[in-house]
Amino acid sequence: MELKDVIEKRRAYRSLKPCRIDENLIKELARCASLAPSCYNNQPWRFVFVYEKDMLEKLFESLPEGNSWAKSSSMIIVVFSKKEFDCVTGEREYYLFDTGMGTAFLILKATDLGLVAHPIAGYDENRVKEILEIPEDMRVITLIIVGEKSEKISPFLSKKHIELEKKRPQRLKFEEFCFLNRYSG
Repeated sequence: MELKDVIEKRRAYRSLKPCRIDENLIKELARCASLAPSCYNNQPWRFVFVYEKDMLEKLFESLPEGNSWAKSSSMIIVVFSKKEFDCVTGEREYYLFDTGMGTAFLILKATDLGLVAHPIAGYDENRVKEILEIPEDMRVITLIIVGEKSEKISPFLSKKHIELEKKRPQRLKFEEFCFLNRYSG
């Protein structure tokens, strides 16, 4: 698939069905993440790929009711880092940006492989750290919910989310987020 097609195909679907997760898939996703640019090639991203049923069940406990749809996933990728893993220039801490770039590469590869890789912000960070034994000084940045898109709408979705399953959410117009030569907002 062409990169443009992968970018166009990527969607944060919530209606999922199980998919096969194996070590080869995990290594392929991790390799693509590792190729992302980062400040001085520090590669500050860290990932825990959670796919064993008992560990997934524990991780589901960290999700609020609004993310119950994620319980249909086959894997959750926990993305974390800390500022000391990357450049700090003055007040700029690059670890969140660089980890985001690695995460984007991973998500695009998952999409290329026909998977849904949906990052979420709704989770209990302390509970995730406790379950996965992630050190306290780390920052859990996102959880990526992985599965295959299901044509059957998840019963856990709100009316708003059902509509989002059917049609890509509106994107900002070029003029709303891009400026030429100087900011003119």
